[in-house]
Amino acid sequence: MPKRTPARARSCCLRSAGAAALLVLAWIMASPPALAAETPEPARETAPSAAPAHSAAELVIRSLSLLGVNYKFGGNSPETGLDCSGLVRHVFREAIGLVLPRRSEEISREGEKVALDQLRPGDLVFFNTLRRTFSHVGIYIGNNQFVHAPSRGGQVRVEKFDSRYWIARFNGARRLAGSDGRGTGPSIETDVPASSAYATLSAPALQRNSAPYAAPPAPALPSSFY
Repeated sequence: MPKRTPARARSCCLRSAGAAALLVLAWIMASPPALAAETPEPARETAPSAAPAHSAAELVIRSLSLLGVNYKFGGNSPETGLDCSGLVRHVFREAIGLVLPRRSEEISREGEKVALDQLRPGDLVFFNTLRRTFSHVGIYIGNNQFVHAPSRGGQVRVEKFDSRYWIARFNGARRLAGSDGRGTGPSIETDVPASSAYATLSAPALQRNSAPYAAPPAPALPSSFY
């Protein structure tokens, strides 16, 4: 089979991303309003409970446009490479103007906590991949999938969120909303034990999310993540 040129592959990806954005937009507009978050302290400014539909679509499009970018530890630029937090920071800055901290653990304190069965495209999902909580982060795009920058020697790719490897290491999720500024909020709580995660992920509320992407075949378990 002839190889696809990089330009042709990226063009195909962007066309698919555009279709995905329309589905994401339709899903968000059809979804019921999110429940209000607990009242914060008077002096504390918090992110809105849900991002505007166009913001979520922009986040999905931007993250999918980076598929195939090489992983680079400490990387902040698609031209030279991205690590997991570098990918998230780049996507949120370019898509909605939101500036985030550098490390995934710091990002885990931003925005507001999201229940597993309330995940929406554009939410952040966190994992324990280095024997410490919140050591890896990705962007949820719907259909039980997320985009992330994996490990050394890898590339930005779509992953199945409910695979055995990832769900066993899931720490929590956050929602960052707004067009600028930085959200604040309590740290994520690790409240989903691995033993019950499969049952939770199979709930219809999670299955309703739409994105026409199939994750690639599961790779060998990575040796390290940032």
